[in-house]
Amino acid sequence: MLAGNESKTTVVTHKPLELVVSRTFEAPRELVFEAWTKAEHVSRWFTPKPLTTHDCEVDFRPGGVFRLVMRMPNGTEFPMDARFGEIVAPERLTFVAHIHGGNEVHTTVTFTEEGPARTKVTAHQTYAFESDATRGALQGWTATLEQLAEHLKERSS
Repeated sequence: MLAGNESKTTVVTHKPLELVVSRTFEAPRELVFEAWTKAEHVSRWFTPKPLTTHDCEVDFRPGGVFRLVMRMPNGTEFPMDARFGEIVAPERLTFVAHIHGGNEVHTTVTFTEEGPARTKVTAHQTYAFESDATRGALQGWTATLEQLAEHLKERSS
């Protein structure tokens, strides 16, 4: 089902307190959206390499928890504690996360059909304050979306 020709990540906006990044996947929108709905999927792709996901909890409903712990190869951990807001399957989801350093991150992810088996994912984030984590957000999202591409390939094989 996947042709393996996913486009590269596109940065629409990258400012100190805002990031908009998108990537198009050779996969149907329902499949791409579903990859965000369960911990067994999210734990395999949401953390950028070389980090791994140590713990992951996804209660995919408005007000439901979205938690994970990212672990560096040296054992350093970075927890993310979030709550889902709006969920409009398979078009959009929102969540508000509290990450290391106490930063509040508002994220909206949209899923746009670009043909019968092509989906553009756009993540729009705003931050309470600038930090090392927000300055590295573009690199993190680029690697994370690459992980999602790999996960989608595995799921469609």
